Order: sequence, then structure tokens, then C-alpha cells
Amino acid sequence: MRVIVVRHHRIDEAGFVADAFAARGAELSTHLFPGQPPLPSLDGVGHVVVLGAAWSVYEERIADWIGAELDWLRQADAAGIPVLGICFGAQALTVALGGRVEAAPRSEVGWVTVQTADAGLIEPGPWLEFHRDRCLPPPGARVLASNDVCVQAYGVGPHLAVQFHPEVDGAQVGRWLADGGRAEAERAGQDPDRLLAETRAAEPAAGRRADRLVAAALRLADAAGR
Repeated sequence: MRVIVVRHHRIDEAGFVADAFAARGAELSTHLFPGQPPLPSLDGVGHVVVLGAAWSVYEERIADWIGAELDWLRQADAAGIPVLGICFGAQALTVALGGRVEAAPRSEVGWVTVQTADAGLIEPGPWLEFHRDRCLPPPGARVLASNDVCVQAYGVGPHLAVQFHPEVDGAQVGRWLADGGRAEAERAGQDPDRLLAETRAAEPAAGRRADRLVAAALRLADAAGR
């Protein structure tokens, strides 16, 4: 299976999610967008993973390129190619399929336990959160997890969208904090150094959860294809 990973910043990696796909024999390729336009061909692709971003999907400052990403996601949907959307990736998938994204009532930064509607697909966590927006899912979506801030996961057709970050390890969080995330974490009431230490300590369990999440995404896609 060929898997395309779309990242929006050079410092981002698919981490534990990439490991989980690779463990199942997938061949992964990573594409930086908008840094490396255009987005790649979807011919022969078995799954798409879209990672997070520092922007909101509705911001005017990304208006010159977000339309191309949304169109590409619609092409994937039309071709029946499953998408795993993570944070900003979930928000882009939401808008591409007819939902909306808006500012959340408060930012979420840190390790959060969610309320799951289907623990076989989405575990309660804890999951790492680093966002300030929320998805209003597209028509036909099934909410799989939520909390008092927002929908945390939903499925629609073969696609899975998650607001949290199953992919991250301590190194990734360290890069975010060094790239402006420290101030965002502090505004959300987090001690950045403690967050980094917690993330490093959580790596073994987080990797296993990410593996099970990818397995669930593949089951969801297979079920939609039958």
C-alpha cells in the first residue's frame, strides 16, 4: 500500500503514525505543502495522511493555497482513497467535505482524555492536543469522540478525522515549543517544560495507541469499501 503524508511545516513528521503504517508494509512518501507545490498524484495511492499546521483553515493568510489542498482532498474522496486527517488535517477534510471550522471556546494544549462513542475505534487516550479551533463535521459524519471543547474524532465514509495528535513524540513537541509553541502553551495554562517531560515519558504508551488508531483507520476504510 502506498501512503502519502502531507505535512505543512518542515519541522513536522508523521512519527508514530508513520511507524504504524510502515509496520503494516506500507510504502510512505512525505510531501511538504505549500512548500512543494503541486500536491502529488493520487494514482495508485492507498491512504492519505494530512498533518497539522500552525494556521487555522479559514485564515486569509493561507487563502492563496488552501483551496488547492481542499480540492485535492475532494479528489481523494471521489476516488475512494481514505484520508486520516490530524488536527489541521482534520479541519481541512471537514471543510473539503462540506463541514465548517470555527474558533474553539478555548485552546487545548496538553494531554487530554476524551469521551469516546466507540472505544474500538477511538480510545479515551490520553491524547496530545495542540489546537485552538474545532470542527463542525460534514454531513453524514459519525462522531466517534468528543469533550467539552469540541468533536475530537469523527468518521465519514472511509475517512477518519482526529483533532488530537497521535503522531507526536517528545522530539516533535520540542520542535513545536522552540518554534513559537512555548508561548501558546503558556497562554493555555501549560508549563512548557513539564509538557515536554510528560510527552517524553508518555512515548511508549503513545506509540502503542497510535498503532491501534491506525489499525482502526484501516478497519474503517475497509468497512466503507465493502
